[in-house]
Amino acid sequence: MENSPLKVLFLCTGNSARSIMAEALLNYYGQGRFEAFSAGSNPTGKVNPFVLETLSEIGIPTEGLRSKSWNEFVNARAPHLDVVITVCDNAANETCPVWYSTPVQQHWSFDDPAAAQGADMVKRFETRRVYSEIESQIRKFIALPDESFVSERLETELLTIAPGK
Repeated sequence: MENSPLKVLFLCTGNSARSIMAEALLNYYGQGRFEAFSAGSNPTGKVNPFVLETLSEIGIPTEGLRSKSWNEFVNARAPHLDVVITVCDNAANETCPVWYSTPVQQHWSFDDPAAAQGADMVKRFETRRVYSEIESQIRKFIALPDESFVSERLETELLTIAPGK
C-alpha cells in the first residue's frame, strides 16, 4: 500500500447499522492505513441506537457517524475510492452509481440487525451478533499484507477473505 490510506466505502440500503459498524471498525482498527466511509442507496437518516450503544460499550468512537446517501460519493469532490463493499444483499443487487474512480467491488453479506423484532434485549443481542461477524471480517481485511493492496491483486485478495471462505 502506498503512503495514502486505502479508501473504502461500505454500502447498505439504509446506512443505519451494518455499513456504519463496518466504517467505524475499519477506521478504528485500521490505524490510519485505511479511511472508511459508509452510505446507503435509501438511507434512513439516522444511525440505529443499538449500533451506537454497542460501539460505545466496546470503545469504538461514534463521533461523526451518520446515515447518508451514496450520492455524496459520486461527485468530483468525493474521495477517490479504492474499494466499495456492499454489506447487505439488497444493496448488492442494486445498480450502483458510477464512481469517479474505478474501485474494486466486493460483497460481504450480513443479516440486518435493524430488522430485529421484539424486545430491546432481542435487538441488542442481534446487533451484537452482527457486530461480531463484521468485526471478524474487518480483522481479516486489515490482516492482509500490504502488498495485497496493490490494485492488480486487491480483487483476488478480497475474494480470499470473503465471508464463508
